[in-house]
Amino acid sequence: MIKCFKYFLVLLLTGTFYTAFAQAPQAEAKLDRATILIGQQTRLNLSIRHNIKDKIEFPALVDSIAGKVQIVSSKADTIFDKQDQSIETVHRAYNITAFDSGAYVIPSYAFKTTTGPVYTQPLTLTVQTVAVDTTKGFYDIKQPLVVNYSFFDWLHDNWQWVAIGFLVLLIIAGIIYYFVTRPKKVMVVEPPKPKVPPHVIALQKLQELRGKKAYEQDVKLYHIELSEILREYLEKRYGIKTHEQTSDEIFASLRTLDITDDNKNLLRQVLILADLVKFAKEKPLHFENEQSMDNAISFVNKTQQAYQPLADKQEEGK
Repeated sequence: MIKCFKYFLVLLLTGTFYTAFAQAPQAEAKLDRATILIGQQTRLNLSIRHNIKDKIEFPALVDSIAGKVQIVSSKADTIFDKQDQSIETVHRAYNITAFDSGAYVIPSYAFKTTTGPVYTQPLTLTVQTVAVDTTKGFYDIKQPLVVNYSFFDWLHDNWQWVAIGFLVLLIIAGIIYYFVTRPKKVMVVEPPKPKVPPHVIALQKLQELRGKKAYEQDVKLYHIELSEILREYLEKRYGIKTHEQTSDEIFASLRTLDITDDNKNLLRQVLILADLVKFAKEKPLHFENEQSMDNAISFVNKTQQAYQPLADKQEEGK
């Protein structure tokens, strides 16, 4: 019984030691190439495998190693264990180079962990020079080669720009062709409308006023409209500013015009009766209202300007 207990205790201690050893941080350093030529680059790989609960501090590498080995660039990476996600490997790769031949010792680097520092093994980088055959003589530097570069070679290298330029020229030519050949709009000049003579306008308004028989509804408005028609006719026919003059001023302006006394009397009857209705509240009889209309129409007909066709006027102007 005691012997079996001893075996069990040994197995337990062995498993515990193995587990502790397996979970202890493990640091490693290696070179992709241990031997390079001057100016070539190789990669220094530093990595540590540890439990993700452990705090790890990487060693700080300066710009150079061992004095003459230069660090060009660096890259960091982390990989988790596929079988145990609590284990990770933190890896940093340093591209290094040297410009002097010789053997350079890359020292051991210490990773600081919660259980204590973990060290990498030292490495040796050998930098060799380029072998030169001294038995052969020296040669001059070769002159630049003359390359025949024809127009078709240039066209082969720049055909896209040539195609774009040709397309732009086609578009411009098409626009010019369109504006040159498009049908031109024919400007239709309408003949001037013949001017309606003043007497035609006056007679038309008088006939409209007579047809309404406005004096039967409002005799004052009837005579106001009647006098306004005659005033407008006089202004267009003789150039008198009748709308700014009284009846007496209108008669005074007519003295120098070629109007017979009979026609002036016709106009006088219409304007005086209109003034009496507007200002003296005169109430003319039915026949007096009609007589004013007849006199107005007669005055316009007798004083109208003689009509001359447009063709006759053009002949006179020649």
